[in-house]
Amino acid sequence: MSGINKVILVGHLGKDPEYRHLDDGVAVASFPLATSEVALKDGKKTELTEWHNIVLWRGLADIAQQMLSKGKLVYIEGKLKTRSFESREGVKKHTTEIVAENFKLLGRKTDFVSVDGLENLKA
Repeated sequence: MSGINKVILVGHLGKDPEYRHLDDGVAVASFPLATSEVALKDGKKTELTEWHNIVLWRGLADIAQQMLSKGKLVYIEGKLKTRSFESREGVKKHTTEIVAENFKLLGRKTDFVSVDGLENLKA
């Protein structure tokens, strides 16, 4: 039996998406996403924030670059991916990212701005 690798997050963008094209012309966008929950700590309600690294590829990256910005509330569906890389200092590092397969802007209608007719985004 094969496994399931599915992530669903709802949170706010920590900064504008970083958008670029790789050498072969493939578009990629990435940004941090903050999710928060409330927990009781020493009898007081405390907000706990977790940060997630989100990566979007190709056409989804193009749409994200046009539609997403810091602070926007967004629903993300994707999968976890862990990769290794070498830092500029030559140190091998590991990172875990959410590779988005779909996203949807959330919030009030006044939060949305029409960009080239994409006001009803279905990525």
